Amino acid sequence: MTVLRRERLAGGAYDLLVIGGGIVGAGVARDAAMRGLRTLLVEQADFASGTSSRSSRLLHGGLRYLAQGRIGLVREASVEKMTLSRIAPHLCSPLAFDFPVWRGAGPPLWLLSLGVRAYDLLCGGRNLDRSETLRPDRLAERLPGIRTEGLVGGTRHFDGITNDSRLAIDTLRSAEASGATVRNYTTFVSCSRTASGWECELRDELTGTPARVTATVAVNAAGAWASRFPQSAIRLRLTKGVHLVIDRRRLSVEDAAILTEGDRILFVIPWGERVILGTTDTDFRGDPAIVRASRDDVAYILRVVDRAFPAAKVSAEDVIAAWAGVRPLVAGSDSEGAPSDVSRGHAIRVTQPGWIDVAGGKLTTYRLMAEQAVDLAGRAMGRRLPRSTTSEQRIEPGRFSGVLPPAVDEAVVVEACRNEWAVHLDDVLLRRTSWYGYHGAESGIPERAAEWMARQLGWSAAELRDEVERFRAAVRMEY
Repeated sequence: MTVLRRERLAGGAYDLLVIGGGIVGAGVARDAAMRGLRTLLVEQADFASGTSSRSSRLLHGGLRYLAQGRIGLVREASVEKMTLSRIAPHLCSPLAFDFPVWRGAGPPLWLLSLGVRAYDLLCGGRNLDRSETLRPDRLAERLPGIRTEGLVGGTRHFDGITNDSRLAIDTLRSAEASGATVRNYTTFVSCSRTASGWECELRDELTGTPARVTATVAVNAAGAWASRFPQSAIRLRLTKGVHLVIDRRRLSVEDAAILTEGDRILFVIPWGERVILGTTDTDFRGDPAIVRASRDDVAYILRVVDRAFPAAKVSAEDVIAAWAGVRPLVAGSDSEGAPSDVSRGHAIRVTQPGWIDVAGGKLTTYRLMAEQAVDLAGRAMGRRLPRSTTSEQRIEPGRFSGVLPPAVDEAVVVEACRNEWAVHLDDVLLRRTSWYGYHGAESGIPERAAEWMARQLGWSAAELRDEVERFRAAVRMEY
């Protein structure tokens, strides 16, 4: 199989080895390279193929964490939300969130009204737009079909919607432009401690070629796989989140909606001509690479939506696409409770000389996590690094970057293959473009995209068929 822009995996000496090509690893590589460190990032599969392409696509402080008393976490994420809206405006669109309140269910309206005003202040005094309290008639205008029986009003506040996998790809492009070397489909096999750092064995999964590199410091940003390395001391609690996509004609909401069931919340998020429904929050035990949206997951999401929008009668037959992923939460003193009660805070720890674990956190706080990890790496190297400037420097958009998927066009596929490290069909359909999430798998797009990739990468007819089947198998596995 031909792979464009992929040099042979060769040995070399680096200041920093980043293990994991999700959003946190991408952020670490960008920050480190911008501070002048010789940086190598390796990812065992495709970039953003784990949690970083399976989120709710939100940049948010987490309004519900205020009720849990986690004010520091909310402020941290809220400030980062505003930072990302400045440095990646092409991937952060303001989105209104309406929180309907029914009599005798959920938090009282007066408390929510205070909460959204405090939420604005925690963004540094200026959110993406101003929050307000809504009367039932205003809610019904913004959320057509909302159940009006017992509706006493609601609140409206603003967060951002993003494209999670594109944010990772564009961050990696920025890292490479600053001098980092980034490689997908490259496995970190093992490492051994030396007097000056680590000697690491890597393997190119596309060719089977091994290589050895040395690194002064290794940063473990492997997400759900972070606890699997013998050098790591991190303990994780994995929870599963499932999202469904339906056509917006089935639920024509103007704003996003926040729905509750007990202590759990679910979002209804307008996404162009589609609506994202999710997420679940249940404990997960198993291989993080194999996560499925079960019948129970789908039934739960549809039940909550049906209770809030009874006239819509959304059913499983309306689901265009689905994705399921795991949250690598840091296991702590709160890990015996419900999954939704576990802190979304992050942990950055030196567990051995020159080995740093980075775990937990949220999509929204990835840049801050990366800055703190590189600060710690500098101290581990005994070097005085320049201060981080990632909160000031723009992340340049890719040619087809945006919150919504690009139009289905051959030029998009050419760009993904030539300049964005795509080598498999699912790299393009699931992560570079989100075409599967938006259009589904039965649209004829997989076959067209495979033909366009075949022209770029020199696939044979058999390889083309294998790629289409590989993609469809991945979709069947998830939903």
